[in-house]
Amino acid sequence: MKTYNVAVAGATGAVGNEMVAILEERNFPVKNLKLLASSRSVGKTISFKGTDIKVEELKEDSFKGVDIGLFSPGGAVSMKFAPIAAASGCVVIDNTSAFRMEPDIPLVVPEVNEHAIAGYKNRGIISNPNCSTIQMVVVLKPLHDFAKIKRVVVSTYQAVSGTGKKAIYELEQQVLAIYNNKEIEKKVYPHQIAFNCLPHIDSFLENGYTKEEMKMVNETRKIMGDNSIKVSATAVRIPVIYGHSESINIETEKKITADEVRKLLQGKPGITVVDNPAKNEYPMPIYAAGKDDVFVGRIREDESIENGINMWVVSDNIRKGAALNTIQIAELLIEKGLI
Repeated sequence: MKTYNVAVAGATGAVGNEMVAILEERNFPVKNLKLLASSRSVGKTISFKGTDIKVEELKEDSFKGVDIGLFSPGGAVSMKFAPIAAASGCVVIDNTSAFRMEPDIPLVVPEVNEHAIAGYKNRGIISNPNCSTIQMVVVLKPLHDFAKIKRVVVSTYQAVSGTGKKAIYELEQQVLAIYNNKEIEKKVYPHQIAFNCLPHIDSFLENGYTKEEMKMVNETRKIMGDNSIKVSATAVRIPVIYGHSESINIETEKKITADEVRKLLQGKPGITVVDNPAKNEYPMPIYAAGKDDVFVGRIREDESIENGINMWVVSDNIRKGAALNTIQIAELLIEKGLI
């Protein structure tokens, strides 16, 4: 089997850590693994297949001899270093928002639009979608193929890990402070996140929506290859560590029943249907955490419109919503002989 020199940029972050773990779990054909981060992390070690690998500083010459670069260092850093890596012959799979809406850079979810992956040859970069978009489109694609989706209304309930390690720590420290009758500290979020929910993810735009909400609108259309799909999103941060949840309402051109939805989704790659309300069985973030699949349940017909379906969709935002999808793209490149 051919093996590849792989670099993980942003290796010490929550997503970077998960990328390294998944490379090992899935026995990705790694020849040499290079771990890259800012100068603050130089000298730290991360274990990979029983070996402690030292983190190196991300520099312009870091990608010489690297075949595949898995990026999750922050948008501004990706904007600078991804083109440099691509110019050196490295195929970049970028997990930030830096290149997602560039028309000549593919935005890929392997279960949805694997055909788009060949477009990486334009600039040597493939973009990984937003975490909340990924889990939604995995479920929407089979339904769109069957009944053509006209409109999507989605409300997200997103875990703090989507903001990174500092947000996880802030939630944990706020919970401890509350239980110990101490004053809470707010550094990552503008308001208390413990025992609260914030209808505010990323910055607000002139239209009243946040960047996170508009990512779901624009990325969904690009991935699905259909600009006619109307999407309205509300993104909410909740005090959960791992696992984004979404309440999704769709309107279709063709009538589709709840039973048909279950049958269409069952057995599809990357999807697990958990839908037995009589036994209180439905997707929850505590059960999705650490799992690869997107979980869907509470499937029911919307009685307020003629062709409507309601669903509840949950997935681990750090795995399928970030690290896993990135590595699945790399696996697809190998499978298709594109690298």
